[in-house]
Amino acid sequence: TLIANSVKKPRKYLFMQAKVIRNSVSLYNNYLELHRGNLQQVEPDMGVIDINNAVVGTVVEVSNNYSVVMSLLHEQSNLSARLKKGGETGIVVYDGKTPGILYLKDISKSAKINAGDTVVTSGFSDKFPGGLPIGYVKDIINDKSSSTFTVRLKPAANFENLQYCYIINNLQILEPQKLMDKVKNK
Repeated sequence: TLIANSVKKPRKYLFMQAKVIRNSVSLYNNYLELHRGNLQQVEPDMGVIDINNAVVGTVVEVSNNYSVVMSLLHEQSNLSARLKKGGETGIVVYDGKTPGILYLKDISKSAKINAGDTVVTSGFSDKFPGGLPIGYVKDIINDKSSSTFTVRLKPAANFENLQYCYIINNLQILEPQKLMDKVKNK
């Protein structure tokens, strides 16, 4: 008989270190440039984290030896997230107006949230494993006309001092896509 724990699990993620060679933090739309590109197996839509596993952004363009990353501090950035303590999910966005502040939107007003609580990746994305730190709760914006909270966050990554990052290659990215395609085609 086969015991479940004896089965060797295939590796799901490969983490590739890259040097940050350019970074902006105070614009509406911030980018990083990394010294690693398609000759080193980097492709668009790969997630990027700092050396402490905090989310930095997503690869958007790649050349032979370099890649451009859309920072979390970008107006078009949005990331599925959850409150680490309660598990409620929402979307992290950047408004482009307040450097160093992210917003967690669409959190149910029944959620119990405190300053300092950790917000992590939800695991719903194929770019990032679940549980990576995104930010820490600063305060809650209570719009009385809405049934949800908007939560102001301090990013977990120190965007002003990024020297090295890790690019995440999801080695199993195609399997769930193929499975869904089979279901849709039935």
